[in-house]
Amino acid sequence: MSELRVVVADDQTVVRDGLVTLLRLLPGIDVVAAGSDGIEAVELVAEYKPDVLLVDLRMPRCDGAEATRRVRTEYPGTEVVVLTTYSDDDSVLGALKAGARGFLTKDADAESIGRALHAAAAGQSIIDGEVQRRLIEATTAVPVPQESDGLTPRELQVLRLIAAGLSNTEIARRLVVSEATVKTHINHLFAKAGLRDRAQAVAYAYRLGLG
Repeated sequence: MSELRVVVADDQTVVRDGLVTLLRLLPGIDVVAAGSDGIEAVELVAEYKPDVLLVDLRMPRCDGAEATRRVRTEYPGTEVVVLTTYSDDDSVLGALKAGARGFLTKDADAESIGRALHAAAAGQSIIDGEVQRRLIEATTAVPVPQESDGLTPRELQVLRLIAAGLSNTEIARRLVVSEATVKTHINHLFAKAGLRDRAQAVAYAYRLGLG
């Protein structure tokens, strides 16, 4: 299996160098470049075409949310995982709306970051528990639903399990159905509620009181 190609962007030299060192110790990850702000992040993505960009939120010239927006628009083959210290909820929300796949705190260990990078490359979302709670408190991405947007009882049940952090496989086991059936339910509820990914689904579930 080929290595996951990653670009790292953080304006703090010590943090950036530390991330690069940690990630290079993990099997299956190749850090191809590192930048000091959002503009460099976008330039490096353009040059190296990595699988994932790991980007800080608070950076000079171009913050992580704007870098995420540019990367997902101009280089959709590169997924984005965001690092945050909770200093700016608006930026976290901006990155979510821009298409970031993962949100991690800066005290996450190397293995957690590695899992988030691999998950993002596979089109899956991983959100740190505290980041998730703050997103739910601050989110404006998902409107307050009217009568659950026509979701069936089973779709509401699946949504509740998504909000609890269960994977499709775990939901299938819990409901004693096939994983394909779970995917069908998720596709239906995403379409009905106008959701893009699991991160928005979590916020939506909490708005419905399912969290």
